[in-house]
Amino acid sequence: MTDDMSRLGEPVGEPTEEVTPVDDVIVRAQEGLAEAHAAGADAGIADAAALSVTNSGATNDGVATTDAAATDEDHAFAARYAGFTNDEVLAEAPGAEQAEAMQVEAAAPTVDAVVTASEPVAAPAVEAVVPVIVAPVVVETSAAPQPIFVQAPLPPTPRGNRGVGALIGLLAAVSFAVLYLAAYLGLGLLSGEFTFGTIGAAAQGALTSMWLWVTTAVFYLAFLLFVAIANRARWGIYVILGILVGVASYGGHLVGQLFQAPFWSLTASQGVALVEAQLVAPLAFIAFVIGRELTIWFGAWVAMHGRRATEYNREALLEYERTLEAGPTLTRE
Repeated sequence: MTDDMSRLGEPVGEPTEEVTPVDDVIVRAQEGLAEAHAAGADAGIADAAALSVTNSGATNDGVATTDAAATDEDHAFAARYAGFTNDEVLAEAPGAEQAEAMQVEAAAPTVDAVVTASEPVAAPAVEAVVPVIVAPVVVETSAAPQPIFVQAPLPPTPRGNRGVGALIGLLAAVSFAVLYLAAYLGLGLLSGEFTFGTIGAAAQGALTSMWLWVTTAVFYLAFLLFVAIANRARWGIYVILGILVGVASYGGHLVGQLFQAPFWSLTASQGVALVEAQLVAPLAFIAFVIGRELTIWFGAWVAMHGRRATEYNREALLEYERTLEAGPTLTRE
């Protein structure tokens, strides 16, 4: 222990490494210990001197007393600063002594600290920071929903009655031709113009004549025009206004007689005379009656189909309104 303490005062060799703040602290600690050791040695010398003065019986009591007091103070100082470096002692020490005590405390006056002071102090380990490469995060964004365009349902097309009326008018025209021809043959038989033996030739001649087909054509055109105007009208309209088709049939008889003449080979006076004779002809009135009656009865057929078309249109319109109120619906196939 004495040898170790004696080596504390020796100069420390030059460090081979760069001086760090830790080395500074160690050197200061060594210096503080050397000073404390020197102070202890001085105190021992002073004790020896005091003992020699006492043994020799020196008469100067004041000087001896002063030396003894100085020696006691030195011992107290050495004991105080060599062995007590806690916070309480430092707090009680004066300014200069507190500074020296702080140096001694920083020097860590222990044998282990002194012994390890000569060893190289390893620098604090520095952890290497390895950069972490983070892969880019790919966020899958779903495509924005496309707008769905819903086409509003079209309103139902009203079902008419004109096409069916035109077909029924063809049957009515055929019936008009048959009845009109039968009336002509019956009048001929009654008047004696031809007999039952010649009735076939008379019928064949009538079928190839202009007056029959012109009158029938006028009836058909009048019936078709009336159906086009009435369309889905009730049967009462055909009963009341069917007289107009009869009048057209009467006029058709007159036109047919002019075509039969023919009118382009007649003079004006001959044409007027022919028309005046046919105005009161029985066949003209028969054409009027046939035209009106056929309009009534075939008009009933047209009106019945028109009533069905009206009902169908009403149902289709109600279904269309219900569809609009329900709104659009998405159908997945």
